[in-house]
Amino acid sequence: MGILPGPGSRRASGLRPMAVLGAVTIGQSPRDDVLPEISGLLPDHVEIIERGALDDLGGGQIAGLAPAAGEAALVSRLRDGREVTLAEAAVLPLLQDAVDRVCGQGAEVVAMLCTGSLRGLRCRVPLLMPGPITRGLVAALAPGGRLGVIVPAAGAAGPALSDWAPLAAEVRAECASPYGDPGSLARAARALARWHPDLVVLDCLGFGRSSQRLARESAGVPVILPRMALAGALAALL
Repeated sequence: MGILPGPGSRRASGLRPMAVLGAVTIGQSPRDDVLPEISGLLPDHVEIIERGALDDLGGGQIAGLAPAAGEAALVSRLRDGREVTLAEAAVLPLLQDAVDRVCGQGAEVVAMLCTGSLRGLRCRVPLLMPGPITRGLVAALAPGGRLGVIVPAAGAAGPALSDWAPLAAEVRAECASPYGDPGSLARAARALARWHPDLVVLDCLGFGRSSQRLARESAGVPVILPRMALAGALAALL
């Protein structure tokens, strides 16, 4: 997939009419840590335009979006690679603006680069949410089993357990950031291994293929990667 002039957009060459995909992150674009793995599974005629909820914000404004104690938290990445933790309620209006902007640029489908529930977002074109897509996959694979979930921050554990509890007989969550020391992911997966899950989910779009391999080696069971679940759904749609 070729690269358009300027940051944050990819275009394919060829004569086939292009499909325009809007990719929206809760952090800042471009998400060069995420989109190459997704775009590699998409047809060649897909153009990707990116927008981040925090694209136009400075450091002080971003710091003001940090969650208070007990608030649902989301974890993402800034343009310079730093991790940022955000209050879900505070970031939702910014995400809505990002969705509206990519639609205004011609997006025919929008992909949210976050596994959070993000309830209340509106979109005039199909909006693909990796959280529900992945939960559908888990429901098909492990009905009545033990599900291990690795979340990116302690503040994400409560909402994650609520989301996953209806899909398995038992659910346990461990915490490891996709943007930090890979050793934390290995430790979280080993902690789940001692609990003997049937399946593990890496509940953050920041986790990539290398994270999936590490978690599987450490947990000893199949590991679902929402990034690839989203890519598969996009490939089926586009």
